[in-house]
Amino acid sequence: MVESYFPIEKLLEKLGSSAYKELLLFCGVKNDLQKLEETLTTVKSVVLDAEEKQIHNRRLSDWLGKLKDACYDAEDVLDEFEVENLRRQVMKQRSIGRKFRNFFGSSNPIAFRFRMGHQIKKMRERFDEIANLRGEFNLIERLDDHRRVVHKEREPTHSFVLSSDIIGRDKDREKIIEALMQTSSGESETVSVLLIVGLGGLGKTALAKLVYNDQRVEEHFELKIWICVPEHFGERQIMTKIIKSITGQNQGDLDTDQLQRTLRDRLNGKRYLLVMDDVWNEDPEAWRELKSLLLGGANGSKILATTRSRKVASIMGRRGGTTGYNLQGLPFEDCLSLLMKCAFKEERDKHPNLIKIGEEIVKKCGGIPLAVRSLGSVLYDSADEHFWEYVRDNEIWQLEQKESGILPALRLSYDQLPPHLKQCFAYCSFFPKDYQFDSHYLVLFWMAHGLLQSHNKKEDLEDIGMRYLKELVSRSFFQDLNFETFGREVLFFKMHDLMHDLALLVAKDESLVVNSDCQSIPKRVRHLSFAAANASRNDFSSLLSDLGHVRTILFSTDDGKTSQSFVESCISKSQFLRVLNLSESALEVCPRKMGNLKHMRCLDLSRNYKIKKLPKSICELQSLQALILEGCLELEELPKDIRYLVSLRVFALTIKQKSLQESGIRSLGSLRCLTICDCRDLEHLFEEIDQLSVLRTLSIARCPRLISLPPAIKYLSSLETLILWMCESLDLNLNVEMEGEGSHHDRKNTRLHLRRVFIRGITQLLELPQWLLQCCTDTLQSLVILDCPNFMALPRSLKGLEALETLAIKECPKLSSLPEDMHHVTTLKSLLIEGCPALSERCKPPTGEDWPKIAHIRQVHLDGEMIKSSDN
Repeated sequence: MVESYFPIEKLLEKLGSSAYKELLLFCGVKNDLQKLEETLTTVKSVVLDAEEKQIHNRRLSDWLGKLKDACYDAEDVLDEFEVENLRRQVMKQRSIGRKFRNFFGSSNPIAFRFRMGHQIKKMRERFDEIANLRGEFNLIERLDDHRRVVHKEREPTHSFVLSSDIIGRDKDREKIIEALMQTSSGESETVSVLLIVGLGGLGKTALAKLVYNDQRVEEHFELKIWICVPEHFGERQIMTKIIKSITGQNQGDLDTDQLQRTLRDRLNGKRYLLVMDDVWNEDPEAWRELKSLLLGGANGSKILATTRSRKVASIMGRRGGTTGYNLQGLPFEDCLSLLMKCAFKEERDKHPNLIKIGEEIVKKCGGIPLAVRSLGSVLYDSADEHFWEYVRDNEIWQLEQKESGILPALRLSYDQLPPHLKQCFAYCSFFPKDYQFDSHYLVLFWMAHGLLQSHNKKEDLEDIGMRYLKELVSRSFFQDLNFETFGREVLFFKMHDLMHDLALLVAKDESLVVNSDCQSIPKRVRHLSFAAANASRNDFSSLLSDLGHVRTILFSTDDGKTSQSFVESCISKSQFLRVLNLSESALEVCPRKMGNLKHMRCLDLSRNYKIKKLPKSICELQSLQALILEGCLELEELPKDIRYLVSLRVFALTIKQKSLQESGIRSLGSLRCLTICDCRDLEHLFEEIDQLSVLRTLSIARCPRLISLPPAIKYLSSLETLILWMCESLDLNLNVEMEGEGSHHDRKNTRLHLRRVFIRGITQLLELPQWLLQCCTDTLQSLVILDCPNFMALPRSLKGLEALETLAIKECPKLSSLPEDMHHVTTLKSLLIEGCPALSERCKPPTGEDWPKIAHIRQVHLDGEMIKSSDN
């Protein structure tokens, strides 16, 4: 049975914390607090039973909905205390005059105490009323779900590899490739269409990718294009997506005629392959218009489309030049092989009893790879026969399964998630289908909504979020994984459509993607995503009548245009907003009322190229955890009071200032990640950078005039990742003597503990400076040096780097040898050398002079070739 994510647990955790108890006592509502906790605890005990029974009882479902709404509203009230506490911290830093000036305003402590005391009493009465109704439903107290079997924690990396494995589709691949490569001079149109049709979860997209990446296809077509198709696509959207796939650039600011000319120029005379993944549009006219746009290519051009809609296949098939390919389920043996591969690290013959049970489980999956993979993740590394039998005999298999419904296997997989992962998965439904997730942004999103709870003060919320994410990946809730590991660990991934449908089912009516057909937004909706069709509309008054409960607004604008008035109206009506994503919205002015969003945790204004100033009021967002200004190329300066963003943990910045010395960034004491990029005029950062005492990641990219780093950088004791990218004028030598300098703390006991150093395109770099390595001999795990044309020498000795596991050197033609003691670096697991001719020659086995120094390394990549030695 699929249980919906319920916020009652999170609410109880907040009420139980000492910080909230202190604040609530301040308002003189001790009795109300105790009664509220008692009521919530009582209600919580019957929620599991209520969720199971609601499917047969509409009134019970409504009761749960009222309870969930009350929990969310209670969170908003409690959040007021957190905001007020932060505001008071900031007020202590400001002048006495400012305090008196605010006394008679909304922040008057007496007025605040009275107002919040009244709200808490109302909250308690509301929960009492809801709790009294539970007796009508004969609910049973169940503090724990005893059906759930918890097995040992899995290794996340195990399924990273499995998620890209495709079993049993070799014949299908060959047939499709054969069809794509057929070219007939008698064809009436230059482009023909091949449809892959089949049920959700069969692996249509995976098969299309196999074909798309095949070497024969690569050689046959001059141009390859891959796009994910919106359900209700328009001509502009499709053209923008195709052009972006070809060029990598979003040209949505062009008008329709310009887009058409650009598209024709790109396709003109070329034999191309266009993959249109997941087509749902059932409008014959839309398909006719689209195909007319694509006739400019050479004879033999192909469109490969995937769809699970038979009606779409029928509509597309009515036109000439269209062939359908019906994808069938995997054969039984392939399904069994996939299940065992997902379930075990060891060979399958070590678990003969489980194989028999597995055979019966596979028969229920209907040959659908997604279902098999999902169940394999549930069973991962469990040798408990009773648990396998529980999966095999689960009542979920008896539920009626419709073609467009949720697969029972996915329901069961969700049911086995721990509560904290259920919460995080449910919140993924708030993003549109086919959304390209970025692990760092998703973790910020979870953090902004309070889903990441730290029970260990030494563990940062960012680490907790990555741990949650990797667990969901290992359980096959995400797919299409790509990694960026050289600079910092970033995962890019998507959700399968059926997984997205499951997340929507779990979240119920809390999220809404607003498309052109939407006439109103229900009050229960708390997370909004605006499609391009609405982001530029001006008749917003009826649509935005009530956003009082909304916590998330995402603008998904494929055409790069967003109405200024639309954005301002959204902001003015959304007092409890936690996340606002206005990335690539082409705004010219940042809305002044932004500072009223006192609950805001994550604000993304990235790649708004026309914004020149930020409103001063933005510095009043004391709860703000992430501020993304990356790619705001015309932003002239930061507000002087930016230092008062006391909760800011992530700050990404593009600015036109020459110096950041007076910016106030050094006073951001909660900052964990600082990214400074595309600052074309920036020459100096800021001294006393070591005041950022908890900074873990510093990334400086594409700042061509930056001359040096602040000398105090060597005292950033929490810094783990340093990324320096394409800063042509940067000199890494710290010429200032450090011993005699004053500081806000004792520097004798502080030093760098870097784990990852990533250097690229630093023209001035001749050799690695001593300060960079001497301070992190026992911590540095990864060292990457790319595109440094004048780099000539690694340190004379690497033996002191006791933790080094990865060394990558690429396009450094003046580097000609490795350190003499390289063979003593026994921790080194991976070495990559590319674009260094003299060094590559010395490292060639078995006669190269430097080969004995590296023969012990497990993975040696030399100019794109994997080298194996007798020692490996």
